[in-house]
Amino acid sequence: MQQQQQQSGSGLAFDEMRLQDNGVRAAYRDLTAWLQYTPNEIFLRKRQEADALFRRLGITFAVYSEGGDRERLIPFDIIPRVLASQEWESLAKGLIQRVRALNAFLHDIYHDQEILKAGRMPSDLVLKNPFFRPEMVGIDLPSRVYTHIAGIDVVRTNEHEFYVLEDNLRTPSGVSYMLENREIMMRLFPELFAQNRVSPVAHYPDELLQTLRSVAPARAGSDPTVVLLTPGSYNSAYFEHVFLAEQMGVELVEGQDLVARDDQVFMRTAAGLRRVDVIYRRIDDDFLDPQVFRADSALGVPGLVKAYRAGNVALANAIGTGIADDKAIYVFVPEMVRFYLGEEPILNNVPTYALRKADDLKYVLEHLSELVVKEVHGSGGYGMLVGPRASKAEIEAYRARVLSDPSGFIAQPTLALSTCPTFVNEGVAPRHVDLRPFCLMGADKIRLVPGGLTRVALREGSLVVNSSQGGGTKDTWVLEV
Repeated sequence: MQQQQQQSGSGLAFDEMRLQDNGVRAAYRDLTAWLQYTPNEIFLRKRQEADALFRRLGITFAVYSEGGDRERLIPFDIIPRVLASQEWESLAKGLIQRVRALNAFLHDIYHDQEILKAGRMPSDLVLKNPFFRPEMVGIDLPSRVYTHIAGIDVVRTNEHEFYVLEDNLRTPSGVSYMLENREIMMRLFPELFAQNRVSPVAHYPDELLQTLRSVAPARAGSDPTVVLLTPGSYNSAYFEHVFLAEQMGVELVEGQDLVARDDQVFMRTAAGLRRVDVIYRRIDDDFLDPQVFRADSALGVPGLVKAYRAGNVALANAIGTGIADDKAIYVFVPEMVRFYLGEEPILNNVPTYALRKADDLKYVLEHLSELVVKEVHGSGGYGMLVGPRASKAEIEAYRARVLSDPSGFIAQPTLALSTCPTFVNEGVAPRHVDLRPFCLMGADKIRLVPGGLTRVALREGSLVVNSSQGGGTKDTWVLEV
């Protein structure tokens, strides 16, 4: 096995498996012997088997930058990432706290806007943000739940510190890969699960369904009708839409399958119209209702927002949640925790420069070669500059972009993201990882399945884990006590 340490950006990356004296951390002890005594030929064959299984199951994603209909497998690494139960418990508390604060923020800005009146956030940052939806002002949602499904991206820099890199609250994706990664690992390496007490994740669809049912309108009774609304088979996450609908036992529908009448939403069936109570939507706000948002949308349902306003149908996630995962708003999430919960944040943000501030802009322009710069409305790893990996020409081109609209960017230090052992062409070697746990907020409680989607930067030295940028995924193990 190669030495499990790696230089990155701001210093030596934290190795999640090995101690500084080359000893092994407790969570990885049982896995270490497997890594040491399994020949690379076995790993290679198992990786090929995994690829064949993923392809047979149709687990692909579309690469829009390459034509929109070109599909590929997300690379899957067969070496799991392992977290001790105590590590997960601490992280989970921070995730729940953060989601509660973000949810409170969303209710506030669409009602009394107390955080703006108190001067704890700049008003223009919210009210002039393209993701702020005036149509949501004054709408009362069941139990004030906006963020039914949240994917919070976290990175680790040392043994005790997880930092939040990004909040995903609109239509967070990736949970199907978390579930299928576990399924594939259990097929390929049953002996590992016999030797390790790994917390299960297969119950996530049941937890998701219970979360969705909990926010149904009161008149729906004890058996609300839930559907999953997809934009269709050309969407990059369509596999996930099909998978989750099947796992929950609910109908997968497109806009044309639904009709709004008398401030209610119905699904067309062979037996006639059937009333719908909860819509798990995987369509962006702009396309939900052509009568309210984009008039040219053929993906949504005319009259949906009217029924939503009347309280006759629930949407998960709520319209307007995009304002809370905007990267310009991200800077203020720790302040939200203090303002709404009266607590200190358990999870800190990555130190962030807001380029709308003159001092931050000046510093960033002087240190572009050292920083990661992102568009505040960007996603998927697109439109960002990784300074230490960029050429002089790329840095100067990005400088011009920043100067044209400083408020459209934030910057962060190039953190030495933690590494995990990963099977690559050279054998087992360290690669940088992040983690996206999925937090479910219902009217009854907050649910959190142990683990999440670990994304891994497969290229040596790379910090970009996005699948659209060449990253892969791992199974994430939380060990039971």
